[in-house]
Parts: sequence; structure tokens; C-alpha cells
Amino acid sequence: MAGTVLTACNTSEKQASEGAEEKKQEQTVNKEETKKESEIKEVNYAQVFQEAITELEKAKEGKEVDYDKVTDLYKNNLQSLVQDRDAEFEDKLDQHITTALQAGKEGTMDKVVVKQIFDKLMQKVFYTTMKHDFTEVDEKWGNKEDVTKEIEEAKGYYAILQSTVEKRDTAYGTNMVDVIAGGFAEMEKAVEADDQVGFSLGKQVVDKTIMKTFYLATGAVPNGYATKVAEAAKKDKEEAKVEQAEGWAFYQSLFGYLNGHAAEEAAFIQQQFDLQTDSTKLDPAEVNKAFVRGFSKIALDEYKESEETWGEDKSPITALEGALFIDIIGEDIKGLIGEAEYSKLTEKAQQYLEAAKAKDKKAGEPLLKELQATLQTVIEKAK
Repeated sequence: MAGTVLTACNTSEKQASEGAEEKKQEQTVNKEETKKESEIKEVNYAQVFQEAITELEKAKEGKEVDYDKVTDLYKNNLQSLVQDRDAEFEDKLDQHITTALQAGKEGTMDKVVVKQIFDKLMQKVFYTTMKHDFTEVDEKWGNKEDVTKEIEEAKGYYAILQSTVEKRDTAYGTNMVDVIAGGFAEMEKAVEADDQVGFSLGKQVVDKTIMKTFYLATGAVPNGYATKVAEAAKKDKEEAKVEQAEGWAFYQSLFGYLNGHAAEEAAFIQQQFDLQTDSTKLDPAEVNKAFVRGFSKIALDEYKESEETWGEDKSPITALEGALFIDIIGEDIKGLIGEAEYSKLTEKAQQYLEAAKAKDKKAGEPLLKELQATLQTVIEKAK
């Protein structure tokens, strides 16, 4: 342990050897205990989260919410995880959550709004913890046991988010639950085959499909929260404010990524969902177009990186990311350029991915130019 001082200057060789053996055994025991504690805590994240949500949901029924109970559950079980992700992703989720819970207790924030903020920001934490686990896999690659454990942990966090994915599948007729299951299967297959690129491809499918879930929940038409806020604002301002809070909290899972590639669009969407914004002023069509431009710009950036890293492992990975970002806004693109043109776009995205995998530059270059031209057209049409 840090801080332990060993003063073995005058001990015999035998004593030193025995001491070292004893210390080794002690460290092994300590490691096992820490591992067990860590596993217990991981198993309980879903349970504690659900317990807190169940208490907060009483607000919807007009019942009294025990905010002390929720705050204790949060501080004793979830806060350290939130703070870890805040440090890693330069976020302020802990501050938002603790402020919301305090405001709920004091009655200065609508209690249903508090529930939405807590629920959706915690979902972001579970999502970014999955991303953290995937990074750990890359760092530990070669140690099959550790890598398998990290993937299992990521699947545990995903299990908490799965109901959110299922809701969007039902609302939009998508099959994202199956796509994510396929992505995890690809990762596990890649670990068995010691195929790190295969793992990265499976990881991108899972990550970007969850991003698609958050997009469908916020800015997509007709079931995103931007549309719900606009509809509710016509008849019930309180309900509209709750929907706005839900949209804002869901959007936090997308803001950082969008902001890195399309800062103007990211800021506009953030401002529209901001609780300081009058809900009657939220424009779902403009929010949708900002998302379409934003994700198109991200796809262009991914394709640019694929071109720059041609011949390296990174090139097919970013080529797949480009295709996945196109898929996120697939229905919107269809509406802008027509189904036939959209089919051509997805076909070229697939062909370009195959060319990147095969390092076939002659095939890849013209495909890339066509992909870039179509995405620029989409951006222009979404203005």
C-alpha cells in the first residue's frame, strides 16, 4: 500500500524473504477483496438506479417524493461513478444532478422535471461508462481475461439503457436492439480471434447505434422530444416544460460529440432545449435540420480521417463510422434527396468500407468523392 515504509536494513535474508512472501499474500488478499467489492458495486448500479427512479416517479402521481432517500442512494452508490465520468469527459453531470435533487427537495423545480433530469443524465453516465470500458479493452488488448471482463461490464451498463432503445424501436419501427446485440457478438468473436480491428468495428456499431437512439429520442420527426415540446406547448405549458427537460437531458449524451464537429448546430440545439427557453419558441423543424447538418458534418470528418489514414487500421474504422452517422439520419436524408439517391449513398458507403478494408485506393477514391458530394448536398438541403 502507498505510504508503507519498509525498514529492512538489518534483517536477515530469510526474514526479508518471509516478509516479502507475507506482503505478496496480503496484497493478493487485498486485491481479491477490492475486486469483490467492485463487482458487488457494479451489480448494484442497475438496482440502485431503478430504486431512485421508482421514488422519483411518485411525482407523476402527485405523491410525496422522499428526496433524502434519493440523495442518499445517489451519494452512496452512484456519485463516484458520475464524478469519474465528469473527470474523464470534462463534464458537469454531478453538479446538474445534485442541483436538481436539491431543487426538488426545496420545491424550486417541478418534481417531474427533476425526475427527467436525474433519469436521462444517469443514462448518459451509463453510456459514457460503456465507452470507458471499450477504451479499457483497447488498452488491455492481449489479456483475454481482462478484455472479456471489460466487455461484460459494458454489457451490464447497456442492459440499463436497453429499455430506452426498445422504446425507440417501437416508435420508429427500427431494429436497434438487434443491431447492438450483433455489435457485441462481433466484439466477442474478435476477442476470440485476437482481431483488434474487428473489435473496433463491433464497438462502433454499438456506440453509434446508441447515439442513434438518443437522436431518435430528441430531434427526429415525428416522435422526438422537440416535436413533443412544440405540441405540448399549444395546450399545457407545464407538460411542455417537462418534455423540454427530458429532451435537454437526453441531448446531453450527444452534445459533446456534435460540438466537436459542428459547434454551431450543437449550440443551437442546446439553446432550443434549454429550460430558460420559452417552450413555445422551440422549433422542431429547425432542431431536426440542425441535427441533420451536424451528423452530416461528422460523417464528412470521419471520411476525411479515413482518407488521411488510408492503409492503416484506422481507415476502415472511420469509414464505418461515416456509414453509421449516415444511418443515424437515414430517414431524414431519404426525405431530402429521395429514396433512390439514399440507397445509392448507403451502397457507396458500404463499397467504400470494403475498399478501405482491402486497402484498394483505386476503388476507394472515386467512392469517397461521391460520398462527400452527396453529404454536402444533404447539408445544403437541410438549411
